[in-house]
Formats: sequence, C-alpha cells, structure tokens
Amino acid sequence: MGKRYSILLLIGVLILVVSGCAKKEVARCTTPEDNPPHHYLMGMNALEQGKVDVAKEKFERAIFCEKKFSPAYSGLAIVLSQKTKMQTDTGFAKVEAERVFENLKMAKKYFKSEEDKFDYQLALIRVHTALKDKDWLETTEDAFNDGKKLKVDEKKLDYYQGTEALNYFMGLAYLEALEFQKARDKFAEVLNAKREGKWHEKADKTWKKTDKIVRAMAGITVGDVGKKIAIKEAVTRGDLAALLIDELKLDKLFAGRIPAESQLAKMKPEFIPADTLTHQFKEEIGIIMKWKVRGLEPKYDETTKAYLFKPTDVVKRGEMAFTLEDVLIKLTGDEKIATAYFGHEKSPFPDVRPTSPFYNAVMNMTSRGIMEGELSGDFRIDDPVDGAEALLAIRVLRQRMNIY
Repeated sequence: MGKRYSILLLIGVLILVVSGCAKKEVARCTTPEDNPPHHYLMGMNALEQGKVDVAKEKFERAIFCEKKFSPAYSGLAIVLSQKTKMQTDTGFAKVEAERVFENLKMAKKYFKSEEDKFDYQLALIRVHTALKDKDWLETTEDAFNDGKKLKVDEKKLDYYQGTEALNYFMGLAYLEALEFQKARDKFAEVLNAKREGKWHEKADKTWKKTDKIVRAMAGITVGDVGKKIAIKEAVTRGDLAALLIDELKLDKLFAGRIPAESQLAKMKPEFIPADTLTHQFKEEIGIIMKWKVRGLEPKYDETTKAYLFKPTDVVKRGEMAFTLEDVLIKLTGDEKIATAYFGHEKSPFPDVRPTSPFYNAVMNMTSRGIMEGELSGDFRIDDPVDGAEALLAIRVLRQRMNIY
C-alpha cells in the first residue's frame, strides 16, 4: 500500500511539473531594450524618416518578441502599403496589398487597449491613403470618425503622442484626394489644439502649402492637371508647359492675336524633341514650342548631341519669371517690356543683380504682383517653383490681363 502510494505521489508531482512547464511561456526577448514597445517606436520613427526597410525590420522584431502585440501589426501594415504603392507590377502589388490587410486584421484581433485601437485607426487612414483602393477616401473618413470616439490616454500614445495626429493624417488624405479646402481645415485643427505638440510643426508647413493652393484657385476653375501639379514641391518644365496651356489657355490667346487664318494654319513646332514623344504632356509641350515661348525652348544635350526639351528638369523661380515675362510680351504686343528695367544700378533684391539675365523679368513680375519676393528681401531666384506658387502666378497673370 505504501509503495503504491509513493508511485501515485510521484506521478502527481510529475504531472504538476509538466503542466507548470507547459503553461510557462519562455520569453524570446530578454534584454531591457529588446522589447515590443521599443521596437514599435523605433519602427515608426524610421518610417517617418523614410527608412521603410528599417521600419519593417523593427516591426517584425516586435512581433517576434510578442506575437500578439497589436501596434506592431498596424505599423507593418503601413510599411507594406508604402512598398506596395511603389510597385509597377500590378500582380505583385495585389499580393502585397493582401499582406497589408492581413496585418490590419491581426492588429484588430490583438487589441489590448484604447491606445492600440487608436494606432489601428491611424494605420487605416495611412494605408488607404497610400493604396488609394476602392472608396479609399470614404474609408479614411470612417476611420477618422471612429478614432475621434476613442477615450485614449495621450501619455500612452508612445509614437503619436496626441490625438491631433488624427487631424494631421486626415489632412494628408484630403490633400492626396485634391480636396484642398478640407485639407487646410484639418491642418488648422492641429494648429488650434490645446497645446503645441509633435504634429504642430508639420501641420504648420502643410497648412501654409494648402492655404497657398486655396488662394491660388480662388475665383478660377482649375482642371485635374492643375490640381495635380498644385501639390508638387517642385514644378518641372513639362508641368509648366501644361499649366500655361491648360490653365491659361495660351494657344487660344496667342492665336487670337494673329488675324490671318492662313498664317495660323502654317504654325507648328520646328521639330518634336525625342524626350517628349512618350511624355504625358507631349501635346502641351508641342504648343509651347510652336509659339516659341522663351525659357521653355529645347536645350542642347551634350550626351545625345541633340536638342531636347528636358521635360523633367525642375523650373527655378528666375526661369519662371523669364517665361511669364515672354507670355506677357506676346499677349500685350509690347516689346518694351523686355528692356524696361535695363540700366538699373541697384537691385531691390539682394540675390538678383541688375546684370542678371533674369533681372528684367523678375522686376516685371514683381512690379505687377504676378510673383512675390520673400519678407527677407530675397527673390529666391535659384529656388525651385512649387505647384502652388506656379498656379498663383498664373491666376494673377490672368487677372492682370482680364483673361477669364
């Protein structure tokens, strides 16, 4: 009896030991800095810096450390959406998109807090803004509204740090949708938050950009081409050609100043540059060349030993002033405009000397309010022209010439 009792007791002890071991999960990541929240924060910071591959590694490490860590899946979904939108192979992009939504499902499955849900709603906004899938804007608006309803502790938002992040990223979504007024309003809401937080500086920059676009579009009807160019940080020669033709109706205006139909019919570009044959603005570039608009002439390329239009070259502010001056001369027929400011000894702009080939054009544009200098006094002659200022300059030129 005693022997049998001892055996049963031993079996019982073994069962307890085995069951205890089965319940205890061995930690995969043991060092203090090797933990899911740390890797998630590092991943989000890397994503903000454009280091997509680094961010992906960090989120995957967070999931390795804790399989049910919801924020890491939200972050990974954002990373994969960024990589997906860069894919040119539609088949591969579709597969990648499926991975994006699988990670979103996992993020939702492993919610542990209101803060996890907040990160998820932000991920929805950012993912759909990147992918622009069916009904994407409506989906982002739903995510924004759901995020607003959450009762979060802002101190626990390790990366976003404040609920105004919802307004910022919804503003970016509206900007991508070319809904400029709505975008400006969302950025303004960030700036009007109760305190200055992480997203204020970014919102201030994007608010100024969208405000300039809204002002540039006031009182005129801007087509899809103009709207898409308006959000660009730097306008190219091809973009400027498109704006002049599509938004200023330059071909029609110039044609109206040639009385003879026979003379007009003979006008055509001297040649078609090879680098414009497949360009999206091929027709607009051809019209610009037909009218020989200064500043947008073909350039000699040493590599190909040929004259090319170079439609992807960025337009500088001095160059745009030169081009718009030529448009003004052609529209008014006043050739004196081309030499109106010759002979000046002193320039009102520290960065534009009177001997500069762009000086006369800069003075013509600024004196008519078509282009503006900076509060510092500089004209920024060598800075790239952004889409909003290009559109604004064309709007003012239209007003000065009473073009509607």
